[in-house]
Amino acid sequence: MTGVPIAETLAARAKPAIAKAGGEGVVHAIFRSPGGWPSRHPVLVGGEGLNEKTRDTIAKAVAAVPGVGGIRWSDGTGFAESGEPPVDPLHCQNDVRALLKARTIRFEESSATIQPASINLVNEVAQALRPCLGSVILITGHTDSSGTEDINQALSRARAESIRSALIARGIPEESLRAEGVGSADPVEGLDPADPANRRIDFSVLQTAQIRPTPVDTPGPH
Repeated sequence: MTGVPIAETLAARAKPAIAKAGGEGVVHAIFRSPGGWPSRHPVLVGGEGLNEKTRDTIAKAVAAVPGVGGIRWSDGTGFAESGEPPVDPLHCQNDVRALLKARTIRFEESSATIQPASINLVNEVAQALRPCLGSVILITGHTDSSGTEDINQALSRARAESIRSALIARGIPEESLRAEGVGSADPVEGLDPADPANRRIDFSVLQTAQIRPTPVDTPGPH
């Protein structure tokens, strides 16, 4: 499942967890991003009159639902301090590049549709990007020099947007992802611009934010 079905399933699973933790009828988990996209990262709404212990129990109960990502309360940050060392977001950029060094996300011919054989690789990229939460990641689409540059530009942008949508559907917050297409303007060093190996997707960290709190593991009362 992707997108809306995942969000609906997680919302259904979160409801009894909230009730058991003491928030029945008071707290609701909204599995949508600020832009309205379905998301695995819920916002907990309500419960302002509950004590801190109950709010903390509710947040941790929702976090324990399989498939749920980072959590925040509508009236706070949703992050709790953890004893884990800060995460270096650049590390996940290197992890993604390592994944794509030997393999390539492939698309249908002259299309932005991801080939079924590349879906597992997209899943792995999403997993590798999770430590980057809080940073802004740029997804860049590239083509070779075959075809006109106008077409190459449009196709490379459409493929970058396709990957962005796929990652959002896998729980990466939309506000953390940017997409651009550069056509054939930036071939791989040492390759002829017409070489099909120039057809690729790159990821880079535009803005870093070290994450000491870990909302997936230690959600808090606010």
